[in-house]
Amino acid sequence: MTRAGVIGGGAWGTALAQVCARAGLEPVLWAREPEVVEAVNAAHENRLFLPGVALDPAIRATGDLSDLAACDLVLAVPPAQHMRASLAAFAPHVRDGLQVILCSKGVEQGSLKLMTEVLAETLPQAKPAVLSGPSFAGEVARGLPTAVTLACPDETCARDLSETIATPEFRPYFATDMVGAEAGGAVKNVLAIATGIVEGRGLGRSAHAALITRGFAELTRLAVALGGKAETVAGLCGLGDLVLTCSSPQSRNMSVGLALGQGQTLEEALSGKLSVAEGVASAPAVRQLAAKLGVDVPICEAVAAILAGETGVDAAIRGLLSRPLREEH
Repeated sequence: MTRAGVIGGGAWGTALAQVCARAGLEPVLWAREPEVVEAVNAAHENRLFLPGVALDPAIRATGDLSDLAACDLVLAVPPAQHMRASLAAFAPHVRDGLQVILCSKGVEQGSLKLMTEVLAETLPQAKPAVLSGPSFAGEVARGLPTAVTLACPDETCARDLSETIATPEFRPYFATDMVGAEAGGAVKNVLAIATGIVEGRGLGRSAHAALITRGFAELTRLAVALGGKAETVAGLCGLGDLVLTCSSPQSRNMSVGLALGQGQTLEEALSGKLSVAEGVASAPAVRQLAAKLGVDVPICEAVAAILAGETGVDAAIRGLLSRPLREEH
């Protein structure tokens, strides 16, 4: 593999194009915004979504998806709720057997489907893989050490893909459990909003740790119900990603929760943010999916209810704290 296409010119897509360039690939970055295309090609910088980060001159940006037709692999990085439309637009340019690595985390609203299911419906001729794990775009783009999970149904394929995009600073650990890798990434965004609320309300570090731990139990239950493995989400794509996104306001999702916990409305919390907080869109879908599968996810349910305006922050907190005591497992 020598040419890598990246669909999505946001911070994470740009960072992954940078990873591909460092790995010796020729990256073609598709962006919806003409100003991103122009800045990446002329100034080697994504001034809109990743300002101040010098990009490898090997990265070529385009606004035409047909420019990705000749790529050996494609990384799909649009927001989860736009994945279906983006892949459908790319469909006329996809050849049989094209390797597509899904790099967005979320559950599609309405259909309640994971991104691999969306890919199967829009590009059935493509070969799927999932990239997920604890990774802030700015840190990855700057070359700071990062480890992630790269899951593919075939172990040999997963190993080959990992070696293709790996650098000394970017370490993809390969796996075959795509469902587990996806579920961890989707649910952790919702839980990050909850930890932000805890921080914003000043409930303390003990509450913060308890929420992460009990949230991880919810994440694991849902992943297993979907057909994933508990050991998968105990790794980078589940526990690792959860720890990162629940521990720093640099996380878009945690920052939204922080604002809510400080008394802002959802509209105020989202105001002025260019990048998407995936947990806001995924929360209602995660709640509906868990109900459909009969999985108990009280923290995710509370977040969804707050975002929908069905309950206030303090009432949601009281509801969680008044739940019956139970055996830990």
